[in-house]
Amino acid sequence: MNNGETKHIELPITGMTCAACANRIERNLNKLPGVEAAVNFANEKAHINYDTSLVDMPKLIHAVEKSGFQIAPQWVQLQLQNVTCAACAGHIEKALTKLPGVTAQVNVATETAKVSFVPGLVSLTDLIDVVEKAGYGANEMTEFTHSAEKARRSAAYQAELRLFWISAVLTLPLVLQMGAMFVGHHDMDVLPRWLQWLLATPVQFWIGKRFYLGAWHALRSGGANMDVLVALGTSMAYFFSAVVTVFSFDQHVYFEASAAIITLVLLGKLMEARAKSRTSEVIEALIRLQPKTARVERNGEVVKILANTLQINDIFIVRSGESIPVDGVVIEGASSVNESMLTGESLPVSKQTNDQVFAATLNQQGLLKCRATSVGADTQLAAIIRLVEEAQGSKAPIQRMADTVSGYFVPVVVGISVLTLMITWLLAGNFVLALVNSIAVLVIACPCALGLATPTAIMVGTGRGVQAGVLVRNAAALERAEKIQIIVIDKTGTLTEGKPVVTDVLPIGAISANDLLQIVASLEQGSEHPLARAILDSAHQAQFSLLPIQDFCAVVGSGVKARIHDLGYMLGSPKFLLQQGAAIDEGKIATLQAEGKTVIGVAYTAEHDTRVLGYVAIADRLRDTSIEAVKKLRSMNIDVVMLTGDNALTAHAVAKRIGLVIFVLRCRHKIKPQKSRN
Repeated sequence: MNNGETKHIELPITGMTCAACANRIERNLNKLPGVEAAVNFANEKAHINYDTSLVDMPKLIHAVEKSGFQIAPQWVQLQLQNVTCAACAGHIEKALTKLPGVTAQVNVATETAKVSFVPGLVSLTDLIDVVEKAGYGANEMTEFTHSAEKARRSAAYQAELRLFWISAVLTLPLVLQMGAMFVGHHDMDVLPRWLQWLLATPVQFWIGKRFYLGAWHALRSGGANMDVLVALGTSMAYFFSAVVTVFSFDQHVYFEASAAIITLVLLGKLMEARAKSRTSEVIEALIRLQPKTARVERNGEVVKILANTLQINDIFIVRSGESIPVDGVVIEGASSVNESMLTGESLPVSKQTNDQVFAATLNQQGLLKCRATSVGADTQLAAIIRLVEEAQGSKAPIQRMADTVSGYFVPVVVGISVLTLMITWLLAGNFVLALVNSIAVLVIACPCALGLATPTAIMVGTGRGVQAGVLVRNAAALERAEKIQIIVIDKTGTLTEGKPVVTDVLPIGAISANDLLQIVASLEQGSEHPLARAILDSAHQAQFSLLPIQDFCAVVGSGVKARIHDLGYMLGSPKFLLQQGAAIDEGKIATLQAEGKTVIGVAYTAEHDTRVLGYVAIADRLRDTSIEAVKKLRSMNIDVVMLTGDNALTAHAVAKRIGLVIFVLRCRHKIKPQKSRN
């Protein structure tokens, strides 16, 4: 009877060069009883479900190492508490290093521990538990983890780059030797053969050592990969040339071929590593959005702490101009928050009591006191980062087919190479010609493209998508995109420019349009709200000077009040003016709103009199390319749906202008048909 527990782990693996490597590790892991494993070449991780009663972690790690690969050690930095002296540091170091595969360095001054551990053998929870059992406190400093991984990859890339340049310098004279053939000197050695041999040897056995090691591990575990082809093909060319050189045979040598192949393969690996590094920068940019510190209430006092130490239900305070550290809910205060990094909406969102706020969004006005509801890996920002990582590492259906083909490709190519040797030798009677043709089959047919092209394309494609504001859930979704029948498009910032501009200035009574705009701009001076910026830009273009204001008071989410030349004014939405006792022209307002415009009214306030002076209409202009883009999508038989949080009149006006058949009001959660499609 099996009473074991099924566990899931992720093991980071180094040394994989193609999909065949991943397949080899999968086979060796799945040979173990009670193990289900899937290895992702793109993100260099093995996802393993195993039965603890049948297999343990050392056996899993041994299976990976038997395949010729290593479990990448991870670095983590722990923030320590209650560390007062060197003895404390020594005590913590001793406790940590007792764990298998763990090394640690404790800094008393900074109260931090830099720890290296092997995932699978030890977890982050194990590290923290050991520190706590020793009598101290600890938590993860996540930023260091990402920076350490970046440093590791950067160091590996620089090492690869140095090897490539050494290989290129040694190979260049050999390539010049090859160039002599193109000008008709087939039988003339530009370089002495012993010199060619001397140049090719370090490239073959020092620079190319990795291919021999990779081939050995692959063959030992019963598989074959790209390394087998490279090692076999270049070795045949090298040793054939060496024999010709030693015995002074009247045959051409192929030292340049073996060296050039190794150099070009290294160049390909460098390009792959660079593509991966640029893609990882997208994730790093997302991580940098989260603020490093937060203000919290502790024992009735406001103190500044590290944002990653916030706990659920902690009360934190966000001032105007600061980013929100974690997800939470407003318990006190009112403000406007820029959530464009999450939603793409350029206009800020009003926040009041019981409204949700999200990590990395920007508080633009007012003071907010919030209660933390999601921290660390549970925030919306962390979810986006996870989504990008999963998308980059996921396998598309076409990639699974490529992985399968890659697994059979190498032995088939080796078989074709042997047949080429035998048939050419039999038909032409020239062993040298047959051998050269056989080598050509081996070195040209490297299956790296099969294993690298799809995952690299997915990584780079999803990374570029994030930079453009497009999140792809996984590789399968990316591949299915060609079958899209309906596309849902956000209005603000996508169909429109996301930059409001003044379209109408409508005075009432004796006041002129210029005077009205001057008063409105003066009331909005100093505001960073997008609608205010639109008004100020319009006044600047008209070269109006702003009037001095007194007793300025902002009513968050509604409008402002102030005095100009000792006269009272109020500015805001029609609803705000109505609440203040002003008589608004609902017909004129409805007409402007039906055109998709936002209406702001300004009113004069006297002792017992509130009189509307006029209205300013503001609209978000359509992008020049939006109408054409919608037409093109519809010509591809794709229905386009506009998603908007605006009111129905605005949504209907924009949809009509752009030629959309349907739109969705986010607040109502239902599709509004306009007319039947022709």
